[in-house]
Amino acid sequence: MSEHELHTLESRIEELVRLCEQLAHENQTLLGRHSDWASERAQLIEKNELAKSKVEAMISRLKSLEQDG
Repeated sequence: MSEHELHTLESRIEELVRLCEQLAHENQTLLGRHSDWASERAQLIEKNELAKSKVEAMISRLKSLEQDG
């Protein structure tokens, strides 16, 4: 293998290493975002359930007022 071929191969390997490092960093970022979104989704589901319970309670109170009146 010639000196030039070795240098070319070394350059390509270095480029691949940099690309792997970049992809690993991007992957970590995406995993963090995924985790944040999953947490936000869980909070929104919880808030939605709470709102649903409150609305159902109001409807029940209105029905009972309707029956009393």
